[in-house]
Amino acid sequence: MTRFTRDTEIFRDEDMLREDYQPDSIAARDEELEAYENALQPVINGAQPRNIFLYGKAGVGKTAVTRFLLSHLKDDVEAYDDVDLSVYWLNCTNFSSSYQVAANLVNLLRPASQQISTTGYPQQTVFDMLYSELESIGGTVLLVLDEIDHIGQDDDILYELPRARSNGYLDNVKPGVVGISNDFGFRETLSPKVKDTLCEEEIHFPPYQAPELESILKQRVDGALQEDALSTGVLQLCAAIAAQDTGSARQALDLLYKAGDIARTEGDPPIVEDHVRAASQALERGQIRHGMRELTHHGHLTLIATLSLALEDEMPARVREIYPEYRTVADHSGTDPLVRRRMHDHLADLSMVGILQRTVRNEGRAGGQYHEYEFDVPLDLVRDVVRELEDIVPPDRVARRI
Repeated sequence: MTRFTRDTEIFRDEDMLREDYQPDSIAARDEELEAYENALQPVINGAQPRNIFLYGKAGVGKTAVTRFLLSHLKDDVEAYDDVDLSVYWLNCTNFSSSYQVAANLVNLLRPASQQISTTGYPQQTVFDMLYSELESIGGTVLLVLDEIDHIGQDDDILYELPRARSNGYLDNVKPGVVGISNDFGFRETLSPKVKDTLCEEEIHFPPYQAPELESILKQRVDGALQEDALSTGVLQLCAAIAAQDTGSARQALDLLYKAGDIARTEGDPPIVEDHVRAASQALERGQIRHGMRELTHHGHLTLIATLSLALEDEMPARVREIYPEYRTVADHSGTDPLVRRRMHDHLADLSMVGILQRTVRNEGRAGGQYHEYEFDVPLDLVRDVVRELEDIVPPDRVARRI
């Protein structure tokens, strides 16, 4: 008996709905494409590349447009003998300093047998290693630093790299930096000298509107789905939900993909609006789970303390009521508790990411102003995540209720 057979009712090529799929053309980004092409023009002219800074929320096309244009640029320079272009891409999500970015760039440019440790060297030594590797490559080198905002205010590399040639560290190579940031606030934290250097060309990617998201979905559907897999209104609903929430193409594509997956699992084609609504709920629950799992250790302690009160039906609660629970959970887990003010910061973080709802109360001159907290997500989700935490031991009275 055959257990696995290929889809014939929903998906034709589901990879076309995934985040890493590179389309043959870019929809709904004409202005950004034109500005980006102009910024890259010096490369094809054989001149020193401009340094480019892209910013906008996650899922609005920065990375997709960059991959698309750089792929065409690498193909087009083949027509010119005097341009030798190399492109290197580094995702900086896990790096918090210029040192880490420089060390990982060295390893990106070196063969596996010559990798360096990412700790232990003076920073200038690592920069010198990077300059040496760039010199050995020669020609024109574009370094794409994706999610560069993760380095925070330690932005030395964003000054040193673009200036390396003018400062005499490089002779035989023309470097250019493309910085991509999901956080526009990061630009404001850059030192003035970095802004002058890196932000030579700035391109803002605004959130997509619903019609733009719909055009992106239509671009993918013909190849991704079977001919009769989609009912009327599904693409419009996916686009509307994503536009109202984040304006992210990634979210719209995830919604359509998940809706198709639900229709496939339930053996209930075609994809209808109810599948999209179910997909929206499932994805939201997944995001909530991920947000709770990614909390710090003390964030988890604060979460469990608040859950303890919720299970006793003692919500909403003030900081003065949550803090003793927090201390109990910390002591039971063998962790030195934070002072009340610092624990309150973790409550504020839980509120910021949508796990807790914070309400401001005012009792007038006599009582002053204070905050009350209660969960803004289903308690069963919180229970599920808390059960998975291996480094925290809840008190017995809490463990029995989880």
